[in-house]
Amino acid sequence: MKWDKLKPPEPDDPMCCCECDVDPCGSCCDCEDVDEAFNRWLRGKPTKSECRSAVLGAIAGNLEISMIPALVLLPLLLRVAALHVLLGFTILTALPVLVLWYYYATHRKRRRTLFFLTLALYSLAYMYYLFITEILPRGDVSQLQVFTVTFGMFFTIGSLINTKRGPGLVARAQHAAPVKGQQVDNSSPPFKGATSEDGRTKWNKCPICKIIRPPRAGHCRTCGTCVQRLDHHCIWINSCVGRANHRSFLLTLTVFVATSLYGISLVLSSLCPHRHPVAALFYCPGVYSESSTALCFTCAWYSTIVTSSLLYLLLAQVLNISLNVTEREAQLALRNKTGRSRFCGLVVDTGQYSQGFYKNWVEFLTMAEEVTSPSSHTDLV
Repeated sequence: MKWDKLKPPEPDDPMCCCECDVDPCGSCCDCEDVDEAFNRWLRGKPTKSECRSAVLGAIAGNLEISMIPALVLLPLLLRVAALHVLLGFTILTALPVLVLWYYYATHRKRRRTLFFLTLALYSLAYMYYLFITEILPRGDVSQLQVFTVTFGMFFTIGSLINTKRGPGLVARAQHAAPVKGQQVDNSSPPFKGATSEDGRTKWNKCPICKIIRPPRAGHCRTCGTCVQRLDHHCIWINSCVGRANHRSFLLTLTVFVATSLYGISLVLSSLCPHRHPVAALFYCPGVYSESSTALCFTCAWYSTIVTSSLLYLLLAQVLNISLNVTEREAQLALRNKTGRSRFCGLVVDTGQYSQGFYKNWVEFLTMAEEVTSPSSHTDLV
């Protein structure tokens, strides 16, 4: 498509989506096929199969699932799952599969998404709503137990907001790579190849940001920035976990898992008062006799699935901290075959930074945040 820039296009001239100035998501695609497909559609001609696949591929490539499906489909699916035990088994099995599929789809394209954060917050709010409207009127829950669940929920949200304040970005002004011929100040941080005081770690230059970053810092391709002591990019908070927010992230996980387990036990004890909560989760006689009890039982199973996944993440985080290794370092060690798996593959021991169980936890709990760039502001979404 060659056209004069000073001449406006004719009405029939196809316009490339990559050249459209009003398209905020301007992305490259198979422009010729997409243009041909849309031109045939506008002229009322049948679309070729290969053109149709190109259109669908371009749409799917820019598709972003918003918060609307989580707000609408989740209560609907849970109510349908409460109609029968087989429906509940099918839906509660399909939901994690769909979430994992969307996770891998967004992870492959390295894009940020609010879907998982919205799903987590709405699930928390919806479970609490059912607890207040369905379980509390049954009279099996005391005021102290209600206060404990409420305090745990608001404490989780507050800790999440604190986690979202930022992972601790590498300051470009302080760690910028020197210009050729520029004199290096000895008081500034060391540059590529320089060894830190402990003699084990080195400063290095980020191949993408082109800045000199401190030891254990890493570049997040999803956020497009270098983060101090990067652990991983968490989809559930739509942000990185780094030096500045790792402690609050661990606190958020701990409080959420504890509150969720306590709430699930209260719900199951109310639905099946004569059975242990663990036994009631697998067999609760007469729970499907009423729609309200069936919905609460289904939501208890839904909360158990979510809590189990986060409990696994919490356990992995505790083991990583105990060995003084980040998730990024563990993945690099596995890729380079320089680490060994421990505890049935839950953690990878690199042996590079570990100083013993006690000292590793003291370092994690007392590590100070370095000064970040002035442009690093609070990202609440």
